[in-house]
Amino acid sequence: MGFRKKNKSPPVLSHEFVIQNHADMVSCLAMIILLGLMFEVTAKFAIMFITVQYNVTQVLDEKSDPVNLYQYGPKDVATVFFYLLIAVILHALIQEYILDKMNRRLHLSKTKHSKFNESGQLAAFYLFSFIWGCSILTAEDFATNPTFLWEGYPHTRMVFQVKFFYICQIAYWLHALPELYFQKVRKEDIPRQLYYICLYVVHITGAYVLNLHRLGLVLLVPHYLVELLFHASRLFYFSDENKQKGFTLWALLFVIARLLTLTLSVLTFGFGLPRTENQGFSLAEGNFNVLTIRMTCLAAICLTQAWMMWKFINFQLKKWREHSQNQASKKKAASPKSKPHKRELTRGGAANGVVKSEDKTSPRARKAKAS
Repeated sequence: MGFRKKNKSPPVLSHEFVIQNHADMVSCLAMIILLGLMFEVTAKFAIMFITVQYNVTQVLDEKSDPVNLYQYGPKDVATVFFYLLIAVILHALIQEYILDKMNRRLHLSKTKHSKFNESGQLAAFYLFSFIWGCSILTAEDFATNPTFLWEGYPHTRMVFQVKFFYICQIAYWLHALPELYFQKVRKEDIPRQLYYICLYVVHITGAYVLNLHRLGLVLLVPHYLVELLFHASRLFYFSDENKQKGFTLWALLFVIARLLTLTLSVLTFGFGLPRTENQGFSLAEGNFNVLTIRMTCLAAICLTQAWMMWKFINFQLKKWREHSQNQASKKKAASPKSKPHKRELTRGGAANGVVKSEDKTSPRARKAKAS
């Protein structure tokens, strides 16, 4: 991990050296970009990495003050790259100063250790993103006007908070790809993490590029709440295996979030966008309101929700089987011992000096036989 002091340093530029010092190297690269602001020659390029680009000033009314809005463009790649570096640094700080200290106290196994680190990082990100997304939605008054999801499409202009939110989201999920190498994630866990990382990158970037940032934001906020609850519950479970009540609440909210996602998606792509005035395809205007793109987006969302429900059902079945096995083992341990067999009783009586005769004839017959 970054920021760790090692007594024995590995060879320079070896795999172990890069893994141990990756946060320091990334910090140096970020500092070089920041130092570029100090010189006029490099300031123009440094600003492209640090600040949000494509500022547009819009005047709504003559009496009101002008509003600064933003569009997206190719220069956003540089901004995403810089905040990807910041995400790597923050990841290392959380790992070093919070999660590693908690791991030393809990003494977890290697499997639980890896899952604990994953849940700790994701819980922190989901909490931050959920609060940030709620503050943006509160300003948009979505609760009182759900039609703002498609009214006025294409939504080519965004306020600063919305654009910066999407820049940070894309940067975070892209940074998760090299973290699979930096964190030495186990081979059996890499496919599972790659699946959801790629799904996040594709869906968030798609909403950003197709000017569907309103719908994307509305769908991300409840989803992040559900994921936050799951990873927080898993952290409590690792600290104490008796704390499993959070998973029950998560299961309920998970199903509700999937239904909400499908409902809003069908409402937007099936009823809202087809009825707007701006129909057609135009890259210059940022208009992608055609049947092919609408159906592709809706199919992608529906397939993703179906895949998530399939994983959820398998997870619940696995938990149910483990619970039933634990209950069966407890019943066996608590049940009374079985009664001994008749042969064991006769053997036990003989051992104690008591012998039972197996002759079933009457006493008179035995006397006559003896005489």
